Amino acid sequence: MGSKKKGTRNIKWSISQKMLMFILITSLLLSGTSILIGYRVYSRTMDQHYLDNTVNIARTAVSILDKSAMEHCTAEVFTIYYSLTPEELADEDEAYLQKFSHLENDDDWKFLRKTLQAIGRENDLSSILIVALDQGTNDVIYVVDSDESETYCPPGLVDSTVTEEEIRSFTNSDAVITNTEEYGWLSSSATPIYRADGKLIGFVIVELSMNDVMKDRHAFLRIFCGILLFVTAALGALLTFIIRKTMVAPINKLAKAATEYSEDQANGASDNARQRNHFTKLKIHTGDELENLSHVMGEMEKKLGEYIDNLTKVTAEKERIGAELNIAAQIQADMLPRLFPAFPEREEFDLYASMTPAKEVGGDFYDFFLIDEDHIALVMADVSGKGVPAALFMVIAKTLIKNQAQVCDYSPAKVLMAVNDQLCEGNEAELFVTVWLGILEISTGKGLAANAGHEHPVICRAGGKHELVVYRHSPAVATMEGIRFREHPFELHPGDSMFVYTDGVPEAANIKNEFFGTDRMLEALNRNPDASPKELLSSVRSSLDAFVGKAPQFDDITMMCFKYSKPSGERELTVEATDSNLSKVLDFVNGELEKQDCPPKVQMQIEVAVEELFVNIAHYAYAPKTGPATIIVRPHKESASVSITLMDHGIPYDPLAKPDPDVTLSAEDRKIGGLGIYMVKKSMDSMHYEYKDGHNVLTIVKTLK
Repeated sequence: MGSKKKGTRNIKWSISQKMLMFILITSLLLSGTSILIGYRVYSRTMDQHYLDNTVNIARTAVSILDKSAMEHCTAEVFTIYYSLTPEELADEDEAYLQKFSHLENDDDWKFLRKTLQAIGRENDLSSILIVALDQGTNDVIYVVDSDESETYCPPGLVDSTVTEEEIRSFTNSDAVITNTEEYGWLSSSATPIYRADGKLIGFVIVELSMNDVMKDRHAFLRIFCGILLFVTAALGALLTFIIRKTMVAPINKLAKAATEYSEDQANGASDNARQRNHFTKLKIHTGDELENLSHVMGEMEKKLGEYIDNLTKVTAEKERIGAELNIAAQIQADMLPRLFPAFPEREEFDLYASMTPAKEVGGDFYDFFLIDEDHIALVMADVSGKGVPAALFMVIAKTLIKNQAQVCDYSPAKVLMAVNDQLCEGNEAELFVTVWLGILEISTGKGLAANAGHEHPVICRAGGKHELVVYRHSPAVATMEGIRFREHPFELHPGDSMFVYTDGVPEAANIKNEFFGTDRMLEALNRNPDASPKELLSSVRSSLDAFVGKAPQFDDITMMCFKYSKPSGERELTVEATDSNLSKVLDFVNGELEKQDCPPKVQMQIEVAVEELFVNIAHYAYAPKTGPATIIVRPHKESASVSITLMDHGIPYDPLAKPDPDVTLSAEDRKIGGLGIYMVKKSMDSMHYEYKDGHNVLTIVKTLK
């Protein structure tokens, strides 16, 4: 089987299959109806023929038989019958029948029986007999029976099972058809015999077997069914062939042309003539609606091609016009840090930021960066204007702020002052930028912030709620040269968080032109004030989207949340992993241990362990190059212990995976390597390694007392 073409759907039932099924079902129904009607007509005709034949034979027999003989025999039977007592009549035994046996020697009786036998043989009857009727009891009394078999009924035999309905049918010369296990199918008729004065003598009963005709009837049914089924199959095949040729084939041509046209458009075919003759090249001459449909599809293909050409030109023009906005949006997005967690190796804080641009490119931006190992800068800004000028101005402002933050002594005011003077130079477009800039000392949680015409920040104390921090703003950056910016000190404690944003959040409007506002923003933040920064931003965005609904977004929506969680007393040092920096590392570790009143013996053990681990990083982690190594010291007052973590992003290596050396062997017999790590294991209380976020992280723990 070939693979299904692109653009086609899996067809469960084709038109030809459906039509064939319809034809077959219709033909079967018609055939079944024809069989049923034909069988009924045939059956009724045959039944009526036998009924009429039976009646005619019975009437003929009455006309042929000698009435005087019939009257004589019937009178003899009645004379004996009426002379018997009820007890004798009740016992139809051999003695009873013996009373009538002399009739069988009567000449009239013999003549009548001989005549009945002749009529029976001539008409192939099952039986023909003469009976009398006791009109008082409706009992039938046999007089003459032509039968010579074991079923022969002698004179005087009484049949008390005859019903009144059967008596009426006897009187009316009606014929009936019966089916019994003993005799099979029989057509029976009784014709009354009257004297000249109209008195009833008896009845001539004729029984004609229908077993053969019933067999013929069933044979007729089988033959009729076979013929109709053959005709149905032939008709179905013929109609299927005609339908496939006149309907299915043209429809498949149209479907194939439509698929080819769709594929050409999807593949960007450039040959207009080839694109526009899929339907016009079809040769469908059915003279019906399908031919008309083919013609209409050809005209549609031609007009659609012309429309696509015009649309392509218009789209190209729009793309050319929109290229600047796309470039600006790309510049804006690429300039913002978007990899989170931003500082996975830093446990003192967590932060998350997002910027959702409006359809028209604006100038919102955020930034965060480490000035050094103990200071982080947080930036939230909004450039005036839209489009490419605003995006380019944003790039310049962001770059200048980051560069100045590295050299301005951790002073946000000095940073903004220098950036302001630089942006004012040649600012012919008279653009400006509102900025909130905060610089935090990580080790103490103390910081300084400068707000240049920006939105008020939000602070949440540990266990409390988010609240706006309102103070006087300085002018926006780039409004004029020589502006002095105010600084505002702040302090964060473990568990505190800070949320900053642009005006796109409180000024988001719904279809009623109502603003989201800071109250709804604070309500969203306080639904779960202890949540992570990412969860807090998600909560605000969900509330904002629910409020705005289907209203369009007219401004960028930019948010950033910083959560301070510095472990108490934790200190860290990052140096280049070289042997020359070993003394700096040991001085740092020993200085922190002395702050914890570490005993000299324990301090010496820790120093030896740190030296072994740092030298391993310097020699093997980045070989043959070098890279940074971070040492973090964490005192644990509850357990009177200290943990020291060494991190690098060199080659992944787990020193604990290697088996310990056999120290029972001599130095000559023992394999080289592993002894230093073994000594560290033995001297420390515990030692743990993990490879996390691209870093080798090895931690040792030692009790101080």
